[in-house]
Amino acid sequence: MTRALALISGGLDSILASKLIKDQGIDVIGICFKSYFFGSKNAEKMTKQIGIPLEVVDFSDEHLEVVKNPKHGHGKNMNPCIDCHAMMMKEAGNLLEKFNADFIITGEVLNQRPMSQNKSSLNVVKKESGIGEKILRPLCAKVLPPTEMELNGLVDREKLLGISGRSRKIQMELAEKWGIKDYPSPAGGCKLTEPNYSVRLRELLEHVENPSIRELELLRFGRHFRVTKECKIISSRTASEADQIKKFLTIEDTGFLVKDFRGSMVVIIGNPSEEDIEFASKVAGRYSKGKDEEMIKVMYGYYTKPYDKFLQVKPADDDEISKYIIS
Repeated sequence: MTRALALISGGLDSILASKLIKDQGIDVIGICFKSYFFGSKNAEKMTKQIGIPLEVVDFSDEHLEVVKNPKHGHGKNMNPCIDCHAMMMKEAGNLLEKFNADFIITGEVLNQRPMSQNKSSLNVVKKESGIGEKILRPLCAKVLPPTEMELNGLVDREKLLGISGRSRKIQMELAEKWGIKDYPSPAGGCKLTEPNYSVRLRELLEHVENPSIRELELLRFGRHFRVTKECKIISSRTASEADQIKKFLTIEDTGFLVKDFRGSMVVIIGNPSEEDIEFASKVAGRYSKGKDEEMIKVMYGYYTKPYDKFLQVKPADDDEISKYIIS
């Protein structure tokens, strides 16, 4: 029986492409790559809707190296889409023999994304993956040259589509027709496409060559400040955000609380200088109910231990916040 490996991002397009091929009587196995910047939750949910199995492949460390220095550069934010797609194709190609599969399918649509899905970019991915002749893009196949799978009869080209451009009308019509519901927005699962996260990641990589999982996860929450190179100051925006930050804190981190006023949870990640401690105290004051006070008393100490040290500071003003805030 003919078998295809489908790259499943968790979005709608890859599921529609898989459904098109499955409906030709071809066995389809979903492959989802997970990294520090995107996971498999949406892919698991979406594959269940069309009844195909899913294999999750963790390539976090390899992907991080590509993010640091992509051959074809980053997109609008920190997303190295061309390099990322080529890497996924190459890794999927290595799985063809393991799963006794004949070819690979993706949900890419010609010209849907101006930088990463134009004809030139698709050809770059095809070439650099090393398995170009084994890649089929069912949603836009009819506006691309026939692949060997179509020419040798493994796939019926007439049952494929010729979608091109940024409109998603056809995809949404197909989703309704096939009963595919509750799908995420395009690119919604990749943190590297998010402007704020990308600013923080770029700044982190300037100071830390090999960031830890904790450092990468903390980029998702709060306001971030850097006074000295050795540490990061984080201030929560909401109570729920504070709860998320707490999951990644250790006894070596330093926490701050304004003594007589409620406010943001402020922490220092790393080894702080006196300058860091003073500014973190001022940040705690700025994002507390005592922000308009002339002076406030701030307690601080190692996280999970009693906050037994104190500073009297004036809450940070706009100029100070602007000077040190990352985003």
